[in-house]
Amino acid sequence: MTLQVRRVVTGHDADGKAIAIIDDIVTGEPRRPGADASLIWTSMGWPNNNDGSEDEGKREGVATTLPGGTVFRILSLEPGNAPRMHRTDSLDYSVVLSGEIDMDLDDGVTVHCKAGDVIVQRGTVHNWANRGTETCVLAFVLMDAKPVEVGGKTLLAEG
Repeated sequence: MTLQVRRVVTGHDADGKAIAIIDDIVTGEPRRPGADASLIWTSMGWPNNNDGSEDEGKREGVATTLPGGTVFRILSLEPGNAPRMHRTDSLDYSVVLSGEIDMDLDDGVTVHCKAGDVIVQRGTVHNWANRGTETCVLAFVLMDAKPVEVGGKTLLAEG
C-alpha cells in the first residue's frame, strides 16, 4: 500500500494575509521493502525563514537528514518491513500516528511503541521493526545535530 498524506502549507498573500499556499497529496516513495516515506517539508539554517512561497517539500538531494537543516517526513512501515540498524547525526522528534512499532536499540533492548507514543531519538543506533499485523505510520522531524561524543569517542552516522 502506497502512503498518501494530505499536506497543507500556509503562507501570505501580497497584503500579508494568511493563506493556504499548498493543499495537495504527497505520495510515499519506497525506502526499502515494507517502508514508504513522504517528504513533507524541509528548512535550512536558524532561525527558520518563513518568507516566500517556495515548496521546500520538493528540495532536491534530501537524504534521511539535511545538514544544516530540518526534515519533516511521514514513514509507513508494513508488517515484516526490512530491517535497517542506523544512526543519524540528528535530533529526531517522532510520533506514532497509527499502529504499533518496535524500536530495537543496539544494546539488545526493544522498546514497543503504540499510536500516540512519542520518541526523542538522540543520535543512537536503532531499527524500526513492525512485528505486528497492521501498518504503522510515524511522523518524524529530524534536526541536524553534531555527531555524538561519548568518553572521548565520536559516534558517527551509520547505516
